Amino acid sequence: MSNLVFKNVRHSYSRAYSVDIDYLEVGSGKLVCLLGPSGCGKSTTLRLAAGLESPMEGEILINGEVMANDDIFVGPEDRRVGLVFQDYALFPHLTVRNNVSFGLTHLSGSEAKARALQILDTVGMKDAADKYPHMLSGGEQQRVALARALAPNPRLILMDEPFSGLDVVLRNRVRDETQALLKEMGTTVLMVTHDPEEAMRMADEIVLMQNGQVIQQGTAGELYTNPVNEFVASFLGDVNRVPAEKTDNGLKTELGTAPIPAGLDDRIVSEILVRPEAIRFLPVIDTTQPTGEVVLSRNLGAFCLVDVQLPSGFRVTARVATVNQPEVGTKCSLSLNLTQVFVFPATSNGEKTDKPV
Repeated sequence: MSNLVFKNVRHSYSRAYSVDIDYLEVGSGKLVCLLGPSGCGKSTTLRLAAGLESPMEGEILINGEVMANDDIFVGPEDRRVGLVFQDYALFPHLTVRNNVSFGLTHLSGSEAKARALQILDTVGMKDAADKYPHMLSGGEQQRVALARALAPNPRLILMDEPFSGLDVVLRNRVRDETQALLKEMGTTVLMVTHDPEEAMRMADEIVLMQNGQVIQQGTAGELYTNPVNEFVASFLGDVNRVPAEKTDNGLKTELGTAPIPAGLDDRIVSEILVRPEAIRFLPVIDTTQPTGEVVLSRNLGAFCLVDVQLPSGFRVTARVATVNQPEVGTKCSLSLNLTQVFVFPATSNGEKTDKPV
């Protein structure tokens, strides 16, 4: 098992840095997802790790060995990394077995064939060894692409949105199978995705990027429940932006009063961020609690999204179990789970700042 480390890496295609990473580490045997909006530098970071790009500044190491710095650059063919692309890039004129053995040039023909069959058996595709890519489903093609990346016994697997071409039902199954296989083999993986759910479902750690920079790295739980700023909080899941007024007792809103975080006493706050699941419906009307009226309810299977209109006319969205779905027009009392309420300071002109509390 090997790890991947970026130190003070800068790279650009124009005036602004497309990648500006002070430090990034993918631990040995971990599956780490690079997550972020389009254009944030995810794919460029992956290309730098693969050796498809040479950084303008900084140092990249694999298992403690320098792959790139001001004096050294190791090409992709010598880095011992496996690549899985978005479109799988299988050769249509080669059988599955020959696709997998294609890069095993250091082995004899019989050894390459045996290794290809061995790794196809590992990913559950040995019976398809003599088929051609067009004869396979999308999920089967993805497993062949993974087998081809694993066949040379790489130190690191790099995956660029490998599940984006699959339909939703198949995607979930293939993701789970791939994750289980990679964990079983102890493979170190860096995967690019723009889908927060996919990252939270698969990753040991998530690296959330914005404008070429790493904003926060940690487990899905850490990023979801302890975001460092408003961008992280809103990218990992839906939030209600609820107007707030600072008082001696805390931040007063129509959903209740939230405490003022330490260090925020003298800072401007105009709103709090509230996860939909933080809004709870009380079983009976309680006049001492915030109240509202259900104006829209959408059933999404296991849970439903409920729009509630507060006395001022302001609307918030709650997420509740479908078995507790309220009817439209229902008057309700509400409580707030403060563990899913986030507060970030604003600048002097009232705009939100990216700096965490």
